[in-house]
Amino acid sequence: MNKVIGMGNALVDILTQLEDDNVLSDLALPKGSMQLVEREEIQRVLNATATFPRRQASGGSAANTIHGLAGLGIDTAFIGKVGKDEWGGFFRADLEKRNIKPLLREGTQESGRAFALISPDAERTFATYLGAAIELEPQDVAEHLFEEYHILHIEGYLVQNRPLIRHALQLAKQKGLKVSLDLASFNVVEENLDFLHEMAQNYVDILFANEEEAKAFTGLKEDAALDRLSEFCDLAVLKLGSRGSVIKHHDRVVKVAATKSVSRDTTGAGDLYASGFLFGLIHGLPMDKCGEIGSLLAGKVIEVIGPKIDDQVWEEINRQVMRYVN
Repeated sequence: MNKVIGMGNALVDILTQLEDDNVLSDLALPKGSMQLVEREEIQRVLNATATFPRRQASGGSAANTIHGLAGLGIDTAFIGKVGKDEWGGFFRADLEKRNIKPLLREGTQESGRAFALISPDAERTFATYLGAAIELEPQDVAEHLFEEYHILHIEGYLVQNRPLIRHALQLAKQKGLKVSLDLASFNVVEENLDFLHEMAQNYVDILFANEEEAKAFTGLKEDAALDRLSEFCDLAVLKLGSRGSVIKHHDRVVKVAATKSVSRDTTGAGDLYASGFLFGLIHGLPMDKCGEIGSLLAGKVIEVIGPKIDDQVWEEINRQVMRYVN
C-alpha cells in the first residue's frame, strides 16, 4: 500500500466558539480568512475571546490531512518544526497516538498556534502565530526522508518559506513521489500568486482548492476556475462546501455531492476531504468514488468542534469506506 508523507506548519489549534461576529471586527480579522499574527498579538486575541468556550487540538492543514489518512489505515509521516515547550510535546504526542511517524525538528521559538474563531454559522477565521513552525529550513528536509513514501502532501500556507517548498518539491520529484498541494486561504494565495503558479506548474500532480482559493489562484469562478486549475496539474479538485466538489482529470469532469450532515464547525473540512480523496487514489478507485470518500470525511468532521474525529466515528467511517475497496 502506498505511503504518504506530509509537510506543513506544525500548529496547535486553539478552537474558540463565538457568540457573534463582532469580535472579528474588533480584532480586524476578515471572516473566513487566515491572518498571521506576531507573538505580542496573541494576548490580544486571547483577551478578546476569554469568555467564550475554548479547547485545543493539534492542527495545521497538512497535518490534519495526514491524521485523516492515518485514521483510514494509511502509513504516514509528518515533517514539521515545533518549540521546546508543552505545545510541541502535545503536537508530537498527537502524531504518535495515531501511529504517524513524527519527523519533527525543534526550533528556537515557541510552538506555533492557530486561533480558530468559529462563528455561529460554523465558518472559521484563523489568527495564526507561526512561531517555530516557520523555522523549518531546507536543510531539515533530507533526501532520505522521502525514500519510503509514494505521495508528498503539502499545504499552501508554507509559502511563508519559499526556499523550503522549492527544495522539498524538487527532492520529492527526484525520488519519484507524486505531489499533492492543498492551497491556502484566499488571501495567502493572492499574496503569493506567481510563486504558487510556478510551483504548481513545475511540480504538482494533484491540486486541491476551495471556491475562494480557486478564484484567487485563477481569477475565475467554478467551471472556468477548474479548467484553469487543471492546466497546472494532472488532477484538479474544486471543493464547494455544501455543494460538493468537482474533479477534473485530463478532459474528464466528475461532480460529487456533499455528504448530508449538520455543520457545527468547518475547521478541517477541506483537509479531511483531501484525506479521503487521496485514500481513494491510493486504492486505484475511480474519481467519483475518491470524491465520495472525501465528502464522507468532510461531512463527519464538520459535525464536531475542531479537526479531529473520535475513535467511535472512525470505526463507522472505516466500515463505510471498506465497501469501496473490497
